[in-house]
Amino acid sequence: MKARAQDQLDRAVEGLLSPAEWAEFQAAVVADAQLRAAYAQRVWLHQTLRTARPELAGLLQAPPAQSGPISWQWLFPRAALLAAAIALAIGAYFLGRHPLKPAYVAVLVQVENCKWGGSELPTAVQSRLTAGTLSLLEGMATIAFESGARVTLEAPTQLQILDAMHCRLIHGAVTAEVPKPAHGFTIATADLKVIDVGTRFGLTASAVGNSQVRVFEGAVDVAGLPEGGLRRLTQGRGLHVNTGSTLAGQEPVQGVQLQGPDGWLAIPTSFGRGKDGYTRRGDLNGPLGRQPLLIVKHSDLPDSRRNERRAILSFDVSQINPADIQEAELVLDPVPSGFGFSALVADSRFALYALLEESLDQWDEEGTLWATTPGCSDSGPIPDQTRRVAEFWIPRGGRSGLISAGGAALVDFLRADSNGIVSFLLVRETSETDPNGLAHGFASKEHPAARPPTLRLKLPPRS
Repeated sequence: MKARAQDQLDRAVEGLLSPAEWAEFQAAVVADAQLRAAYAQRVWLHQTLRTARPELAGLLQAPPAQSGPISWQWLFPRAALLAAAIALAIGAYFLGRHPLKPAYVAVLVQVENCKWGGSELPTAVQSRLTAGTLSLLEGMATIAFESGARVTLEAPTQLQILDAMHCRLIHGAVTAEVPKPAHGFTIATADLKVIDVGTRFGLTASAVGNSQVRVFEGAVDVAGLPEGGLRRLTQGRGLHVNTGSTLAGQEPVQGVQLQGPDGWLAIPTSFGRGKDGYTRRGDLNGPLGRQPLLIVKHSDLPDSRRNERRAILSFDVSQINPADIQEAELVLDPVPSGFGFSALVADSRFALYALLEESLDQWDEEGTLWATTPGCSDSGPIPDQTRRVAEFWIPRGGRSGLISAGGAALVDFLRADSNGIVSFLLVRETSETDPNGLAHGFASKEHPAARPPTLRLKLPPRS
């Protein structure tokens, strides 16, 4: 320690510094860790000796025969407390003069049709982000990490940012682009970890697991699998880990919602002769009429990569007089399908086609396949057997809440019914250019928690 600093230290302990010198000394203590330690030690010793002055004086005056070692047992606890107090005071002064800067690890660089809910972090575009959680209810948002990795969230998604190289997908879907300097960037879910060693990949997960990885370019290593070790996935390869479970303890909605005073009546596919299902090009999984989701997708890619899906809905309307219908709408509950990524498909238009031939209402949930979808050919709805009665849009990134579609064409079709059951095809008209594009999902009557497809009809008010 320099002579000047030693002199200042001695005089500071004795309270002999002028106000200007004291201010200079404080600044030096803040800037020099060695000086801080020496000052704390010197103050501790000085105050300890002052506190022990009566005992020390008595010891100096005592006869040699009665002298002995000073008992430090009572001295050390007080000294430790004093040293702690000095350290806290110096720390408070240091933080007051030099507050710690937040540890920013990412920037929210792009938002599209976003609606947020329950996020711990700022959600304005160009916000700098520390560790914390983002909850996206609608739309899409892109985060640029300090490491160089870019992660796009597709609603509904909740992502926990840990640092510039790590984050955790609590639920939802993300796509990641990881340049070479950020190789090793890791996204964890409830049942695995995806470690990037390539360029682009997608990941979906629920809060209980059921994670799905898809590699668009390059490669990833997957850790945390039940068999242990790492599994490498390369471009075009995917992995689905079904270790979680679906929601339990809830029964599907059943029956008709009684007509309210406003005249509206709700009829779900779970009522009476109602039914729902979907079919998939190629019928890789057989009939799909008893699944919790109705999955819909359209693609103009070559046959081997199209992987299209379309849904079929039937409603039992036998308890109403068709001529009484004044207004009508179809209500759907969108649910993440876990298949594909919204970033790879544009805003999507869906169409509802009514089946005109009543014989087509007899389709079988447990036996209908792609080739036997009622009112459909391989290329889509058959004009002579169907009529387009409604449409709706889902933006990139999805949307929260129920979706409804209706109008005069739907009302006209329902009024013409004569057999007490009406059926529809639900198709996506917007195509995709990438085979990893999103397959949209809607709750079916088998879903344990969400609302099944529901036909809402406005009838004359009850007398």
